[in-house]
Amino acid sequence: MFAAYAARIDRDQPLSGLELGERPEPEARPGWSTVTVKAASLNHHDLWSLRGVGLGEESLPMILGCDAAGIDEHGNEVVVFPVVGLSGHGVGPDEPRSILTEKYQGTFAEKVSVPTWNLLPKPKELSFEEAACLPTAWLTAYRMLFTNAGVRPGDSVLVQGAGGGVATAAIVLAKAAGLRVFATSRDEAKRKRAEDLGADAAFEPGARLPQRVDAVIETVGAATWSHSVKSLRPGGTLVISGATSGPNPKAAELNRIFFLELKVVGSTMGTKDELEDLLSFCAVTGVRPVIDTVLPLDRAREGFEKMAGGDLFGKVVLTV
Repeated sequence: MFAAYAARIDRDQPLSGLELGERPEPEARPGWSTVTVKAASLNHHDLWSLRGVGLGEESLPMILGCDAAGIDEHGNEVVVFPVVGLSGHGVGPDEPRSILTEKYQGTFAEKVSVPTWNLLPKPKELSFEEAACLPTAWLTAYRMLFTNAGVRPGDSVLVQGAGGGVATAAIVLAKAAGLRVFATSRDEAKRKRAEDLGADAAFEPGARLPQRVDAVIETVGAATWSHSVKSLRPGGTLVISGATSGPNPKAAELNRIFFLELKVVGSTMGTKDELEDLLSFCAVTGVRPVIDTVLPLDRAREGFEKMAGGDLFGKVVLTV
């Protein structure tokens, strides 16, 4: 079957390890299902895998891709929950959790095999392309907002780095849930897009906000950390799920964190139940993932290059 896979690890030039070509079809195993992939979406996780983060040389070649929507062997339209081992189903109770491509072959292929427990029905209201955007970036944003930040309608939130998959998801979900939303981006066009998606206002990084916010959605890391901390009201919550600009800010702002009793919460992905809730939320409210580009699988390299260059607003989707 045709697939996009990591053939080599290169920490400095990750795309040099990306190959497109034939790979073996997944073999049947008890408790697992094989899904015919209709659409899959890119995440920064895929770039990190090519750099060897969470993926060792001993596991190569590895088909990349965490997210997918497709059709199972019984003809059901399904969405893949990409965390394997969370439940023990299909792998045994002692296996630690992993994301697809860390241990098991991924979704950038004509077919993917996952534990049957990892499949959720695709709502008829969502296209395969839309559904394929949800399991990683959009699920991450959903958990950050509603589980870990605990925001409620009427609260205010700052989303750092508008343009990335998690950030755009957070803007759309927060607005749909009745929050006041501020966003930041270095790019004027992306600030305008953020406002078009529902942000009440968008600013350059580091700008003073009209008010201190109840929560900050942080995926940028070092470059925006101080601004995130300073933007919170006393008792507010900073939720972080990534650090694309680096993990070591110049100032940790510890004095401000303890004096104002701020909460800093780490967040990674989400649960199957949360993905089910997110799918229902989108189906009922009409909220749809923001898609930057749709490409056929044989043009996956273009999608990787676009993501690596930061030249996107929303998700890159590969169709099979």
